[in-house]
Amino acid sequence: MTTLKSPQDCQNMQELREAIDGLDRHLVELLVARAGMIDRAIELKQINGWPARIPERVEEVVSKVKATSASVGLDPQLTEDLWRRLIDWSIAREAQVIKENAEA
Repeated sequence: MTTLKSPQDCQNMQELREAIDGLDRHLVELLVARAGMIDRAIELKQINGWPARIPERVEEVVSKVKATSASVGLDPQLTEDLWRRLIDWSIAREAQVIKENAEA
């Protein structure tokens, strides 16, 4: 895992910007890892004959990230908005692959 620099350890804007850029790279790496999990979900959903969107699971994920956000002091509404966008992207990706494989 990437070692994160504390904001207070940044002595000037250049250091702060570099720390933010490093954090952004780390967030992108985590999103890539999550996308890999979605790829596996696609495989398992096809094996089980499940649809791309499972509404109960969507709400479960959103509820969990909102609770996590609240517990660490991040705005739960921001987290919900971000995760719903991420989930929608993931489900669209799943649906496309599942449809393509069903048509093949």
